[in-house]
Amino acid sequence: MSVLERIQAEVDSHPVVLFMKGTAQFPMCGFSSRAVQALREAGATQLHTVNVLEEPEIRANLPRFSNWPTFPQLFINGELIGGCDITLELADSGELARMVSEIQNS
Repeated sequence: MSVLERIQAEVDSHPVVLFMKGTAQFPMCGFSSRAVQALREAGATQLHTVNVLEEPEIRANLPRFSNWPTFPQLFINGELIGGCDITLELADSGELARMVSEIQNS
């Protein structure tokens, strides 16, 4: 399986995927930490994370897969939502909570 197929499999098999530096329990950068916090506050209980620091192939190829240059990267229902700034904007507007509740209630 190619690295792009592995990324696609992660995105396809989990409703909420955050490609981040570190883990949800131990984020390794402030942006990843803030994104995890925003998702938790939005009620995401099914959050799946991929530590790009432990997956150098994914870290190298995810920007090409998503056409998004930075980490973290949030995918909901297979769709790239964006990075930390967009995640925080969606959280502030209440949109992130709505998106998360739709997943968990489906």
